[in-house]
Parts: sequence; structure tokens; C-alpha cells
Amino acid sequence: MRQVVLDTETTGLEVQRGHRVIEIGCVELVQRRRTGRDFHTWLNPDRAIDEGARAVTGISDESLRDKPRFEQVAQELLQFIDGAELIAHNASFDLAFLDAEFARAGMAHIRIAERTRVIDTLELARERFPGQRNSLDALCKRLDVDNSHRQLHGALLDANLLVDVYLALTAGQGALGFDEQAMAADAPAQAPLQVLARPLLLQADAEEVARHEARLDAIERASKGQCVWRRG
Repeated sequence: MRQVVLDTETTGLEVQRGHRVIEIGCVELVQRRRTGRDFHTWLNPDRAIDEGARAVTGISDESLRDKPRFEQVAQELLQFIDGAELIAHNASFDLAFLDAEFARAGMAHIRIAERTRVIDTLELARERFPGQRNSLDALCKRLDVDNSHRQLHGALLDANLLVDVYLALTAGQGALGFDEQAMAADAPAQAPLQVLARPLLLQADAEEVARHEARLDAIERASKGQCVWRRG
């Protein structure tokens, strides 16, 4: 199974107020293992970044002026995520922003949730840890995922952390990365089970019978005549 773990950073929290995507990070998994392939880009949003977003990402307006606009990377992004199961934390947030970006790029027919199955790790976490904080940082701490290098939010950094969180949340569902079909193909061939029409009867020879009787005699003496195997 091919999966893509996705995260975005944005100019603000409300897509309805015209906020834009400024960074996209995707990490590819196949059979629950990293393949080494990823998709990462910063974007020029053609608008100012809110102070709160600047504080958590460290991304400035100036640093994005020479970056591509979304329409320039839209097809490459689609090619990367198409055919994969998509994994995101608070997926509705990321998908709402990406769908809005596709619409601005003249691709309003693109609805990511209609193109692929989406797994929301926030929903998974709420089912497993009801009533607890289930932010990415909280889950990293709870699931022993090392996020000590996460000083600021970053789409590719957070997507890589989310890979480990997702694998920990779904441990037991192939979390060791076994490919069952590959294992079956590599397994040595086994000879077909031979079923006998009649049970095979083995008889003791004279020497074995003599040893058996001697053993029963010893038990008879030790038990003072209470040997159950000599009772008729």
C-alpha cells in the first residue's frame, strides 16, 4: 500500500478570510516504510503572513518573495499524492486550504478527499486518548517520538514526525512493515499433507514388552499392589 503523509503551513488559520498556503511537505510510505521520496515546497502567497503564523513557523514575507506560486506546483503535487492514501493531522484544515488553492489556480474541480482516502491522525488519537491533548507535540511525547529538534513548525519536518506518530498510533496493523504477499512468496514450499486412509498401528516387539512388564512389576512393588495398570 502506498501512503503519503502531508502537512501544510499557512499565512493564518482561516481559509474563509483569504489565508493562503505557504509551505507543503509530503513523505511517501510504501508498506508502512519510508521510501526516501518526498515533496516539499515553499510558496509565495501574494499576501502578508499573520504575526502568529510567523511566530510558529519562522517564515517571513521576504523569504517567500522569490518562491513559486501554487499554480506552478499544483500538477506536481497532484502527481505525488494521486493513487496514495493520504494521512494528515487535523486533515480538514489542510484539505480546506489545498482545495481553495486549487480553485484559485483554475482547478476548482479538484477535491482531494474525492480523489483519495484520507486518514486523520487527530481523529485516531481522539479515539485512542479521549479527553487528552492530542496535538502533534503532545502525541510525540506520549508515543515516545523524538521531536527535540522541532523548535518551529515546518511542513516537511512535521510530516516526518507525523509518520512516526501514525505508525505508533496504528501499531499492530502491520506496524512492523511486513509485506504479507512478499513473505508468502518467499516462504519455502511445503510438501502436501499425506492423509492415511487407515491409522498406522505400531506393535511392540518381545524385548519392549519385557521391559514394560519389568517396569510395571517395580511400580507394583513400590505401591504395595496398587499399580493401576495391573487392575483388570
